[in-house]
Amino acid sequence: MQTKFLRAKLKRRHVKTRDANGETLSYIEGWHAIAEANRIFGFEHWDRQTLSPHCHWTQQQSGQTVCFYSTKVRISVRAGEAVTVREGLGTGLGRSQRPEEAHDMAIKSAETDATKRALATFGNAFGLALYDPERSQVTKPSKFRSELVVTTLEKQETRFSDAGAFTNYVLRHVDELRAIDDLYAFWALNANSFKALDKNEDPHAKDLAQRIITSLTDRARQITQESQSTRMISDQPSIMDERTTGPYLLPKEKRFRDRAHLEFVAKQPCLICGRQPTQAHHLRFAQPRAMALKVSDEFTVPLCTTHHDQLHRSGDERAFWVRNAVSEPLKHAARLWKLSHHKSETPRQAFDPDTEEEFSEPSLRRPPRQDQK
Repeated sequence: MQTKFLRAKLKRRHVKTRDANGETLSYIEGWHAIAEANRIFGFEHWDRQTLSPHCHWTQQQSGQTVCFYSTKVRISVRAGEAVTVREGLGTGLGRSQRPEEAHDMAIKSAETDATKRALATFGNAFGLALYDPERSQVTKPSKFRSELVVTTLEKQETRFSDAGAFTNYVLRHVDELRAIDDLYAFWALNANSFKALDKNEDPHAKDLAQRIITSLTDRARQITQESQSTRMISDQPSIMDERTTGPYLLPKEKRFRDRAHLEFVAKQPCLICGRQPTQAHHLRFAQPRAMALKVSDEFTVPLCTTHHDQLHRSGDERAFWVRNAVSEPLKHAARLWKLSHHKSETPRQAFDPDTEEEFSEPSLRRPPRQDQK
């Protein structure tokens, strides 16, 4: 029975992807590999041993400790009196404001990587099929089981049996959206249909899904640019008021700095995968970028190390959230800000670029020592 499970094709729904240096990498998640080992070998018939974790380097980057580890994992599987032993070498990166947390994250990441590599030698169920460029041992995606449905903001539904007609209708509707909130709401209403289109085995359908994603991200940029241009025109002072208002076209935006809130956000599960520990990520599109200043701390959401690194490598933050089915990250940030300040009476610290220096995420300035006052 174990041999049958090990030779079976890897189910496509268990295959995840991520972007790395312009390439798309396929993998199975660590928890799934361990769950498969329990299912195939039995809970009491296999064990894992971590051998000699090694820290290759550690350094400070923007107020955070960053470190890189490698480790070896030995997997032992027992079948009667026979014992099969396999080993795997893995690496992991840790990043955190707290050095001990950064090292712990790096070790766990390296251990998970090594475990997956060792288990992969047993068969397709553990990701061996992903090493085949043809992916012949990965199951094919299922065909459409139902019609594709487009739901408008007015909750009106239009059904399509043809992927091309569905895509054209979506593209026309996206062009008519005039607000960022409407764009994210439209995405949330139709995310399931977009995913169904993307997972269809027809390569043409996958191209159509990518056209929709591109259209959504491009429209988001256009709306943002139009909004910023409108604000500059409406906020521009008249000649009569120039002596009192000064030369600024835009009023100064308050950028709050709140150490307690960042710590609160970092204690929440990852917004994408639900795992912990996490880091507080500043939503860069929440406020206009100026003088390399970070946005206010009120615009932060929790991300695990893996997804935080993926986001910073993606280059297009809005597209990253769309790809990961998070339709309204700003609403999540607002909810967390409200929760962390619900019972707090401590006033928030507003950052003024004319009088203070900006600091990097998530390092904050320490209060002066008592003997220095």
